[in-house]
Amino acid sequence: MQHPIAPLYDDKSTILILGSFPSVKSREIGFFYGHPQNRFWPVIAALYGEEDPKTSEGRAELLLSHGLALWDVLASCTITGAADSTIRDPIPNDIPGLLRRYPGITRIAATGSTAARLYRRLVEPQAGLPAIGLPSPSAANARTSFPQLVAAYRAALL
Repeated sequence: MQHPIAPLYDDKSTILILGSFPSVKSREIGFFYGHPQNRFWPVIAALYGEEDPKTSEGRAELLLSHGLALWDVLASCTITGAADSTIRDPIPNDIPGLLRRYPGITRIAATGSTAARLYRRLVEPQAGLPAIGLPSPSAANARTSFPQLVAAYRAALL
């Protein structure tokens, strides 16, 4: 399956946040972290003391206004549903190329253990930037509370 969502960045981006691969819901709506139960957008809004805009356009503006870029590690893979544990045949996105075109991006954060592991194995040797591993914002990650997510993301992104 091919990644259907373009990366989100601009020339003011300094931190690239990477997921593994878009969920079924994200692929349906054509934007990152599209499942309504995913905590990514509420966490980002809380970091900056803003309301979650709820629209893809508003969410893009929220990220870009704080120097954040967003993409996924994988350009394609075989996946069943949204479960990262089912990812097979991973092919990475051209993250090293993005970093060459936008040298202002000096930090990488990966949302979840699968994204971090895939980045470290498939991309980091060419990209040269290590990734900060963050807890998954997925509602399936019940062991990490919302305040714990905010604290972890604050430490990595602010």
